[in-house]
Amino acid sequence: MTSIIYPTTNLKQVEQLNIVRGEGIYVYDDAGKQYLEGLAGLWCASLGYGNQELIDAITTQLKTLSYSHMFGGRTHNIVMQLAEKLSSMLPTQNSKVFFANSGSEANDSHIKMLRYYFNVTGEPKKKKIIALERSYHGVTLASAALTGLPANHTHFDLPVDALGILRTNSPHYYRGRKDDESEREFCDRIIKNLEDLILKEGPETIAAFIAEPISGASGVVVAPESYFPEVQNLLTKYDILMWSDEVICGFGRTGNDFGCETMNFKPQLISLAKQLSSAYIPISASVIPEYMYEAMVEPSAKVGVFGHGYTYTGHPAACAAALKTLEIYQRDNLFDHASSIGFYLQKKLTEFNSHPLVGEVRGRGLLGAIELVANKATGQEFTDGSVGAYAKQACQNHGLLIRAVSGNSIAFCPPLIITEEQVDEMIEKFSNALEDTLDFCNAEGLLIN
Repeated sequence: MTSIIYPTTNLKQVEQLNIVRGEGIYVYDDAGKQYLEGLAGLWCASLGYGNQELIDAITTQLKTLSYSHMFGGRTHNIVMQLAEKLSSMLPTQNSKVFFANSGSEANDSHIKMLRYYFNVTGEPKKKKIIALERSYHGVTLASAALTGLPANHTHFDLPVDALGILRTNSPHYYRGRKDDESEREFCDRIIKNLEDLILKEGPETIAAFIAEPISGASGVVVAPESYFPEVQNLLTKYDILMWSDEVICGFGRTGNDFGCETMNFKPQLISLAKQLSSAYIPISASVIPEYMYEAMVEPSAKVGVFGHGYTYTGHPAACAAALKTLEIYQRDNLFDHASSIGFYLQKKLTEFNSHPLVGEVRGRGLLGAIELVANKATGQEFTDGSVGAYAKQACQNHGLLIRAVSGNSIAFCPPLIITEEQVDEMIEKFSNALEDTLDFCNAEGLLIN
């Protein structure tokens, strides 16, 4: 065992798989075995592996200007080009962009900028942020507090209360419904719960509501069609900002350019990372409306600086990777391609609805999940995540890399460049792994009749 501390890992089970190279949508281990990358790495390798255009863009930039910081108004051409290109693609107008290195940093930066903005505009009570149950928004101290998954909280003593993080119902009808509650009744109830929470806490104390348009790590939850428009109406009523975490959903993943467009809402704040550079070099972006930025200008002058930033904010090589990635997306019409192939993927996934282990199939575009259950008729969950873990390993044995998220939901998020033939290959590998998993459940007596 090496001296590495592994992230998001059972520390008794490290160095399970050594990936040494990648090409297209495939990666290869140190024994030469090929795997189809069914989760685009960690929801991020949108253009796959070994893209020579990206490699050349990064290499050229490293030869030209390998590093320059952005403190004190210092800048460079490639970061300015990226900001303008990104701004032209965003589903918001007149936005300002702050660059960092990860989705966690983007969300952490948003929290700080929200506090800064409301402090300098005379609303210092407006600090609280509403996040969903079972949500995921990162792992820095502040972004982990936004996150609603137990594993990301246990033993860490996160400052959830100190940061004013509030929780409201996850819009997951399959898991959140009561008795024979219809989807409409479910949605009405959780929207009322949200409004009750706002009124209880006081709208004057709440800065923003954050959600992924379609969740990733919490199980690829797709909200009822009316949910986000109704949330937006409620937030507008009480003067609360809507914040879309597009770290996974952004850039064609859900069948539209951005996830908020798929789920029909218009945020004021947007977080971006992962597919921004196709994961070739870490980069993220916190997007805020121009009026927020303008309100911060004069106060920063009085202090002397806007006291937030990172050594690698706007790193030239990362910006070059992102700029080339955005160029490829548009030139090759990859968002349209992803929408078309995503429709095909969703159709293939629904074919598993009849399988005895499958409780729910859900997703949009090239983002999906299949939830495995102990009792298909009632949707009863397994007692722990062991079945999802087994299915993940079975997929790996068959040459498919995916993740089990939120216990026993198997997530799919292949690179945007995947073809129909490769979707078929992915589905076949998963089908074989699912049969292995069913045999395991039967042998262990895990199914409930």
